[in-house]
Amino acid sequence: MGSHLCEKLISHNNEVISVDNYYTGSKQNIVKLINNNNFEAIRHDVCFPLYLEVDEIYNLACPASPIHYQYDPVQTTKTSVHGAINMLGLAKRTKAKILQASTSEVYGDPIEHPQTESYWGNVNPIGIRSCYDEGKRCAETLFFDYHRQHSLAIKVARIFNTYGPRMHPNDGRVVSNFVIQALGNEDITIYGDGLQTRSFCYVDDLIDAFILLMETENHVTGPINLGNPTEHTILQLAELIINISNSKSNIVFEGLPKDDPKRRKPDISAAKSTLNWEPKISISTGLQKTIEYFDNYLKASN
Repeated sequence: MGSHLCEKLISHNNEVISVDNYYTGSKQNIVKLINNNNFEAIRHDVCFPLYLEVDEIYNLACPASPIHYQYDPVQTTKTSVHGAINMLGLAKRTKAKILQASTSEVYGDPIEHPQTESYWGNVNPIGIRSCYDEGKRCAETLFFDYHRQHSLAIKVARIFNTYGPRMHPNDGRVVSNFVIQALGNEDITIYGDGLQTRSFCYVDDLIDAFILLMETENHVTGPINLGNPTEHTILQLAELIINISNSKSNIVFEGLPKDDPKRRKPDISAAKSTLNWEPKISISTGLQKTIEYFDNYLKASN
């Protein structure tokens, strides 16, 4: 998401500083921006303080796929919590507006469906996903405490499943997994019975919402759900990817991971009313673009 956001901001004539430790990101994603006079890239870990002069901060730092955030769960929590403290400190010093990329995972395995921003969630605080879920929940707490205590201009976006070009091919997320398997005509692995649901938002739609949220008046803090309210089962997603990619893959089923949410669908009423935003790109169009990206990526890698 970060590279897409940088491109969009630069297209609006902003000067952009990208800060990344490249734990899950890739320099390749920003290579075409490197020679742009309005762009600067810094290798840095947000777990450590950062001293810059900025007007706006988009805090997207944290591995977002289970494979990556469970690899070093302590560091994942540090990225969410220490990272939030450091970025909020930077915002406080520079009087900048700051947006937190939170997540639908703050709702856990939801009892309320669809999920509204007023829902407090159903989260296991000691499970294998807790480093991410609770780290993001704590980051939201810090953002609102800085807002109340220091009158900081904050924006909190709760992101639901987002996909598109430049996803890491081995990040373990369902869209990238299925696409890579389908393009290789390998078995597509579904965990559980495939009837669990997700709502998939194409990255361009999400980036538009980020910028709209940042541009709202300071009193508009969120949290605000950003995602596609159209719900699909995982089985439907697999079948759609097979169809679009003309794959010969078969679908196989394995056990469901612990604490994996059974249903996930945002209520985006607040985004519609506050930002005048809703997703425009259909899942079939978005998947076509994503499959084309991965097809080219795999051919270039061979």
